[in-house]
Formats: sequence, C-alpha cells, structure tokens
Amino acid sequence: MSDYIIRATAGDHQIRAFAATTRDLVEQARQAHNTSPVATAALGRLLTAGAMMGIMMKGEDDLLTIKIQGSGPIEGLTVTADSKGDVKGYVYNPSVMLPPSPAGKLDVGGAVGEGVLTVISDIGLKEPYVGQTILVGGEIAEDLTYYYATSEQTPSSVALGVLMNKDNTVKQAGGFILQLLPGASDEMIDKLEKRLSEITSITSLLDQGNTPEMILEHILGDMGLDMMEQVSTRFYCNCDKTRVEKALISIGRKELQEMIEEGEPIEVNCHFCSRNYEFTAEDLKELYEKAQA
Repeated sequence: MSDYIIRATAGDHQIRAFAATTRDLVEQARQAHNTSPVATAALGRLLTAGAMMGIMMKGEDDLLTIKIQGSGPIEGLTVTADSKGDVKGYVYNPSVMLPPSPAGKLDVGGAVGEGVLTVISDIGLKEPYVGQTILVGGEIAEDLTYYYATSEQTPSSVALGVLMNKDNTVKQAGGFILQLLPGASDEMIDKLEKRLSEITSITSLLDQGNTPEMILEHILGDMGLDMMEQVSTRFYCNCDKTRVEKALISIGRKELQEMIEEGEPIEVNCHFCSRNYEFTAEDLKELYEKAQA
C-alpha cells in the first residue's frame, strides 16, 4: 500500500505511537482543490494528523472533525476522518500565496495566523465531544500538541511535514504522534524528551526517504518498540448525488420553488472534494415533490 499508518507502543506500554506516510493523499487533495504551495502544506499537515487521530477511535462509525479558524489569509481549514483511515478536507482560501518564512520554508503559521482549533469527536453518543484550544503558532503540529496537553490532558508530541517539488506537486508528506500513557515513569519521559530534542525536523526525516517504521525505529528503537498494526489511509469523500439531493430537500420548499422559477440548472459543489453535481429544473421539481411528501 502507498499511504499508511503504523500503530505502535513502546516502553512497556508507557508510550503509544503513530507514524504515517501520506504523500499520495495530500497530492490528491492538492489536485482536487488546486491549492497553492502554502495551502497544500497546511492542508497536508492537517490531513495527516486527522488520519492518525481518526484511527485512534474504536467504533466503525466514529467520526473525527478538526477545524482551524485563523486570522491569516488562509482563513481556516476543515478535515474529517474516520476510524478506518479515510480522510478528507479543504482550505477556506486555497489560493493563498505568501513569501517564505525567515527560515526559508513555507509560511504555514503566517497563512493560518491567530485563532482557534476545534476537535469534534462523534462516537455515537447523544452529543459529540467537542474540545477547543487557541492556536499557539498556526503551524498545526504545535497547535495539536497544545490541544492534547490542555484539552485531553495527554502529554503528546506531534510532528507533521509536507515537502513540495519545484513544480508544486507533493514530494513527501507524513508525520508522527507520540503520547505518554498514564503511569509513564520519569525515566521514560526524560529518555523520550531527549530523543525528540535530537530530531531536527520531520521534514528532514521524510526528505531522507524514511518510512513510518524507520521514523519510529529512529525515535523509539531502544525503548522496547512494538509495531502492532499497519493501516492504509487515503483521501476519500463519500459524497454522492443522493446525499446532495437530501441536502437540497432539507432547505425547504420555498427555496426550491425559487430555484425552479429561475428555470436555470443549478450546480452544487462539495467542499471536501470539489466534485460538482448539476440539477436541472426538472430535477428540482422532483425534489420539490419529495419535500412535500
């Protein structure tokens, strides 16, 4: 499989770990939304995180949504993932162009700006769980690290990276999430912190061609690393014409009648995958009849 996530534990189950390679799904998202390089980097990071966070859920129908609303020109991002490795998402302003950051990298933090990170977990209860924190830099990985520490009280290290080719296609994408479990010893915490401090960046590891297994081995190899499962991940949107029809019916007969009277076909665009669905006046009349039923 091309894109996949490794689920692992280390330190005699004191650490749980996830590492992913996501080049293909980030490239597919780039093509679907025609994103600029900095928007591709921002969306790719959040898609990678969403894919890993999604497989942390246990129920087959569980859904995770991550929303970022920021003051920067990108305005915001939304990503939705399930527990099977399927993930989709979009950027509010996909054509943002910014000069490189002082470090010479894509300025994701500048594109996102200050704002709020919201994580919504729908695990089949009456109300979904909603966690929210401020953005601490807009670089996404640091924001999710802060979210885990403050909203879920789970000490974590999140690293996310997207590398672009000169033709603005995606060269590499991936990342990892490491989490300390309750009861982790001070010795294990110190050892993990020391190892993480030695990593220059996730992008450098990706650029060297490291696989998720190699990344986890590099960080946790001498800490009793146990690679438990490999899960495929993909950019996948489950929209179809039937779902769009239901959405149109839900807006009500008055609005449908106004569309019918205009006599022109309408086009409905899916935010998540940019697929377009066309409805003729006759189609709308049928939906109007269904809305009356």
